[in-house]
Amino acid sequence: MGCADRVRLELMDSDVFSLDFQADDKPHEECGVFGIYAPGEDVARITFFGLYALQHRGQESAGIATSDGQRLFRRTHLGLVSQAFNEADLSALPGIAAIGHTRYSTTGQSNERNAGPMLTVGPQGPVAVAHNGNIVNAYAIKENLEAGGETFETSTDSEVLTRLIALSPGSTMIEKIRVAMPALVGAYSLAVLTPDAIYAVRDPKGVRPLCIGRLGDHWIVASESCALTTVGAQFIREIEPGEIIQIDMDGLHSFPPAQSDRHATCLFELIYFSRPDSVILNQRLYLVRKRMGEVLAREHPVDADVVVGLPDSATPAAIGFAQASGIPYSEGLIKNRYIGRTFIQPDQRLREVGVSLKFNALPEVLENKRVVLVDDTIVRGTTSRPIVQLLRNAGAREVHMRVHAPPMMHPCYLGVDLARREELIAARMTVEEIGEHIGVDSIGYLSLDGLLDAINAPGAGFCTGCLTGNYPVPVQLEMDMHKLVLEREPVAT
Repeated sequence: MGCADRVRLELMDSDVFSLDFQADDKPHEECGVFGIYAPGEDVARITFFGLYALQHRGQESAGIATSDGQRLFRRTHLGLVSQAFNEADLSALPGIAAIGHTRYSTTGQSNERNAGPMLTVGPQGPVAVAHNGNIVNAYAIKENLEAGGETFETSTDSEVLTRLIALSPGSTMIEKIRVAMPALVGAYSLAVLTPDAIYAVRDPKGVRPLCIGRLGDHWIVASESCALTTVGAQFIREIEPGEIIQIDMDGLHSFPPAQSDRHATCLFELIYFSRPDSVILNQRLYLVRKRMGEVLAREHPVDADVVVGLPDSATPAAIGFAQASGIPYSEGLIKNRYIGRTFIQPDQRLREVGVSLKFNALPEVLENKRVVLVDDTIVRGTTSRPIVQLLRNAGAREVHMRVHAPPMMHPCYLGVDLARREELIAARMTVEEIGEHIGVDSIGYLSLDGLLDAINAPGAGFCTGCLTGNYPVPVQLEMDMHKLVLEREPVAT
């Protein structure tokens, strides 16, 4: 966790200015999960492309597990989905069903051992689990399982969750999952694979997304509906909080929650994480984010000449802001969309000439203009100031920052790699002080009421923990320490 300490701004020889920095200042994605039960289909290949569509949710590692009806097979690798698998990998993953996982670590170090799906063997046979979310009490569960003789091979809460399910009492997997769920405090959307079925599980709060699709006569589950579209499947519906879905040779079976609970969908799934073409709460997120920009324009009007969105995540809100305010929208920042995540750092010579790693500013759009810069979040504030300076160096006369989310003042414990409270700029400064710190002429954040108005989902419940400090589950004050202990403990080799 943590952005680069060094940010360098350089003037290029050309008339385009470039910003060079090692990491962005955003909440980082959690994980993406995918599952398909499709006898007669190349389930590993379909899962590969499903994960490809979920790449934005995690770029550290990827894995696929398949079942041939009797045995489970698994391949996991570090890196992007396109880098993690080749034809030989897919050929080694036969079967009638598959689950996949693309990971960004929120608990557990980044190494191949921690790559999902997790695989274990319980009293009734092998079980593989792909997990999106974070289990707040993972260390306590791990201690209890170790006291019963279990040994662990990774430092992730996902392995703890997998072993808990496999070892829970019950004659069926549904019974085992039902027993395990009350013990799991936190957020979890799961794709579970056994030799003869796939199970999709969403925690009773519904913090992380999970949906169902249909591909011909076959069923698919995925973190987001965009993955269904990618593989040619039809979006059917979202899985309800607390619901368990079983998919086997007899089709799809739904097991509703034993009791209703207060729902708490993560607001940042709608603001930032999920792709704009995905559907959450029966709404296309592009349109939801566009409305966020419209409300933001009403709450924080400004006299300006051009609206620019920080690409790509703030583009829909910037368009909404422009339409509501009557100020023209233009692409003043161009993103290098192929930079991805790289472990190769530029050498000193490249740094000195100002190699563009992330954004280029366009003087023809910005010169002598009063610019509204729309962004989705400001976490630590470490990259906002250089981006503002980038606009000014490209000729912007004024820069007015508008953020289509409320200030993030608290850490996330439910599956987002955010920051510690002392690192969050909104926890240390007032809004006016943030504006001064990043060097803008004015700044405005979307209010929480305005955000909920833009989402326009009456009756829906949301997690506002990172905004208000009010979490939907009990959060232990020592959770951060427990997480560090879990990560640093030696694992079996």
